[in-house]
Amino acid sequence: MAGKDPLIRLCELFLFLSIAVLLVEGASVNLPLGSTHCHLYSSQECEKDGTKCGNTTEECDNKEAEIPSCYVLWKNETSSGGGVDVMMRGCWQNQGDCLDMDYCMSSSPADQNLFFCCCVGNLCNMNFSFLPTPEPTPTVTQTTVTGSNIDEKKKKNEMLTKTILYSIVPIVAIALVIIMLYWMCRRHRYHSLIAIPTTEPTPSPMNSLPPIQLLEIKARGRFGAVWKASCLNDIVAVKVFPIQDRNSWANEREIYSLPHMHHENLLHFIATEKHGEGLEVEYWLISEFHHHGSLCDYLKANVISWKELCGIAFSMAKGLAYLHEDIPPTTAIPFVKHSVAHRDFKSKNVLIKNNTTACIADFGLACVFEAGKNPGDTHGQVGTRRYMAPEVLEGAIQFKRDAFLRIDMYAFGLVLWELVTRCTVQDGPVPEYRLPFEEELGQGTSLEDMQEWVVVKRKRPVISDHWLKHRGLELLCETIEECWDQDAEARLSAGCVEERIAQFSHSHMNGHMNGHHPVSPTPLIMQTMHNSTSFENTGNTESTDIALYRNSPSPPPKESNL
Repeated sequence: MAGKDPLIRLCELFLFLSIAVLLVEGASVNLPLGSTHCHLYSSQECEKDGTKCGNTTEECDNKEAEIPSCYVLWKNETSSGGGVDVMMRGCWQNQGDCLDMDYCMSSSPADQNLFFCCCVGNLCNMNFSFLPTPEPTPTVTQTTVTGSNIDEKKKKNEMLTKTILYSIVPIVAIALVIIMLYWMCRRHRYHSLIAIPTTEPTPSPMNSLPPIQLLEIKARGRFGAVWKASCLNDIVAVKVFPIQDRNSWANEREIYSLPHMHHENLLHFIATEKHGEGLEVEYWLISEFHHHGSLCDYLKANVISWKELCGIAFSMAKGLAYLHEDIPPTTAIPFVKHSVAHRDFKSKNVLIKNNTTACIADFGLACVFEAGKNPGDTHGQVGTRRYMAPEVLEGAIQFKRDAFLRIDMYAFGLVLWELVTRCTVQDGPVPEYRLPFEEELGQGTSLEDMQEWVVVKRKRPVISDHWLKHRGLELLCETIEECWDQDAEARLSAGCVEERIAQFSHSHMNGHMNGHHPVSPTPLIMQTMHNSTSFENTGNTESTDIALYRNSPSPPPKESNL
């Protein structure tokens, strides 16, 4: 902070005070807590698959939405001799018109015979109705106007005018001050920066491809279904987003369109397409197809050797380190590669390639961090519950670049634990595959259970004693514990983990890590064990919130609470 210009400090102070005043004058809204279930139905799915015509329910995902709500879309053709047909039911994310509705009722048709309504409450979309807004009818009344009534009316009008002026004038004045200060800050910062090109001249993301034929569904995720598809003689993967998840599709397309996003351990992106119109529109994201599927599915069906474990873990760390890395412009490539936080790292978002290495996929929640810029509209509590870091579960995130990268590293430690559980070099039988915390909390974990277990009790998945009889697994378990450390600042960086696993693999190839004979770690491993953290603030005078991320030695981490 010492390097900041006094004018910028003054601007930030005025902005803070102005926003505080506006918040004091604003009204607060009490939001409902807890999970919400809605009736789920789709006439399109019913036509495709007759087994999906029943009325089922679904649990709304509350991490993105401020208020969980339900909706119904129906067609009314009673005027032409038809009936009422329900088109769609389910969870709704746009709650602007649903705040004070605990029952589903429409007051006007959305489009000809189509009607839409939304409501807030558990299973509130079971019943629905249409109540047209009545047109006001003019009424004629006789009143006797006297002089005293006129004076009283004038006084009321004057008082109302004064009240309005006293309320509006301060708000307008504060708004003008905010606009002026914002303009001054932007102008000052503009003159203090050197323009650097940040985008490559790439073709339109809506690429034109030969016709694609969807063959079979391989997986279903939070934002859509993943299909195996054919494009001429090639097999590709197509992720299909429904209309309500368009923002996730657009965010993933934007991440893949960034400079320098071509890497062997990041999923190879091909193109995006839009299909259909109106309510039937679908957004496609086409990428390379990997028949092994996700790491989660692969570990369910297979056990892995020590060599395979090292290969998968190393390629995962290499891909995540590249994703987190800032690459400055050079003479040959005059484009900046900014740091990207994944924000939903888990074994289901890691794909296994034909050579048994890994590539990272699913960037629907990813966030780009540009030096000197605010991360923008970034929600803190996103991701999958069982992979959420302690600071995410308790809502204590610092909205800075390094904080989000450390959240990724916590989840990375859990995925490494999943790999170790299915490795054949452990002393004893290999157990069945389980997700992190599945043995302790079951498959359906609630946010409250995760907060109690991870934040309050500071628990982590169990590291078995018989794993530690193999020197390679022992060193890897130490790395895992430093990745999921309760103290976010003590966690390893992806680059540091990449270096450690590279050394493990090298020792294995030379035959130093077979059997149960302990060996002394190499100097590189000893160095990385002591220098576990490599998130550093490099003294960027433009913004202390965005620190560069390097794989260089740093002070020893704080002692783990595990």
